[in-house]
Amino acid sequence: MEILGRPFEEPAVEARLDALVARHARAGSGAMDVLNLIGAQAEGLLDRLPAEARARLGTVTERALLGAAEAAHGTRDSVPDMSQGRTRLLTTVMGAAGGMGGLPTALAELPVTVTVLLRAIQDEAAAHGFDPAEPGVRFASVEVFGTAGPLSDDDGSDLGFIGARVTLTGAALRALIARVAPRLAAVLGQKLAAQSVPLLGAAAGAATNYAYTRYYQDMAHVHFGLRRLAIEADRDPREIVAAFRERAGRVTRG
Repeated sequence: MEILGRPFEEPAVEARLDALVARHARAGSGAMDVLNLIGAQAEGLLDRLPAEARARLGTVTERALLGAAEAAHGTRDSVPDMSQGRTRLLTTVMGAAGGMGGLPTALAELPVTVTVLLRAIQDEAAAHGFDPAEPGVRFASVEVFGTAGPLSDDDGSDLGFIGARVTLTGAALRALIARVAPRLAAVLGQKLAAQSVPLLGAAAGAATNYAYTRYYQDMAHVHFGLRRLAIEADRDPREIVAAFRERAGRVTRG
């Protein structure tokens, strides 16, 4: 049983919310800065993919996410949590290797990258005091992939909470993945398109993997930071998320 101290006073809650909003704002802008270094703009990236690859992207992504959901969880007993920097280094190297051979090697690398990204999200959950083995945390880790991506116009504020008591069944997990996969497919399609650029595939793969790893680590920090704040402040999670969205909206409009 988790023993909590005295609930936070309102100024402390507001300070934590402001810090999470700032982290959220930095996530997208930092990723875009990296992608712009290689000339990868948001518009038209998916159009660079062959039509056959675009048609298969949703299925490939859903399969990769289903495999990652089990593989990432299975590594927790044998592979210790890595720092954010080491995880970014690992995915950067993987992206470079995947981009060296163009689209075929990028497609082969994709499921491995998804697994490492999901494990990084689980590591962030653990850093906030949550057990990645708990069904609700495992579901929430997959749900983080639903926060669009660094090349999306989405404001990324769709940070809902899944109840702590969730029955983890194959059908429930597949239903969640089916909901998340379309957004992740768009993100991964942009990554694959960047990796398929002639002569620049390795550099593009390294840069996009670094950008995406940083982005999803930041989104996981915000997601589980909000959940932790709701617990420590003894507040309704929906109230905390609403306050976060209101503050994030002000930053976006400003």
